[in-house]
Amino acid sequence: MPEVEIEIGGRSFEVSCQEGEEHYLQAASKMLDEEAAVLTAQIGRIPEARMLLMAGLMLADKTAGMQDKLREAEDKLAEKEAELAQLRDAEPQKIEVPVMPDGVRDTLAEIAARAEALADEVDGKQAG
Repeated sequence: MPEVEIEIGGRSFEVSCQEGEEHYLQAASKMLDEEAAVLTAQIGRIPEARMLLMAGLMLADKTAGMQDKLREAEDKLAEKEAELAQLRDAEPQKIEVPVMPDGVRDTLAEIAARAEALADEVDGKQAG
C-alpha cells in the first residue's frame, strides 16, 4: 500500500491508500485543505482535531447540497425521458393535404381569364 504525504491546514500527514488511487487521495486532501484554509482565515490557529472536524463538516455540507441538486436534476431528467417516451409511443397525427387534380389549375386560370375579359367588356360598355 502506497504511503502518501498530504498537507491540510499547514500540517503534514502520512496516509495509506490503494495502489493507483494516490491522485484521488491528493484531490480529496486538497479539498479538505481548502476548507481548513477558510477556517484558519476566519478563526485563526485551532487544534488539529477541531480543524479537521470542522473542515470535514463544511465539505459534507457542500456535498449534501450537491446531492440535492443532483437529485433534482435526475428527477427532471426522468420527467423529460417519460415525456419523450410518451411522444415516441403516441400515434402519429395524420395531416391531409388537399391536392388539386391535374387540369383543375388550368381550368381555374381559364375561368379567371374569361371573368377578367367579361369585366373589361362591362367596363368598356359603361364607359361608352
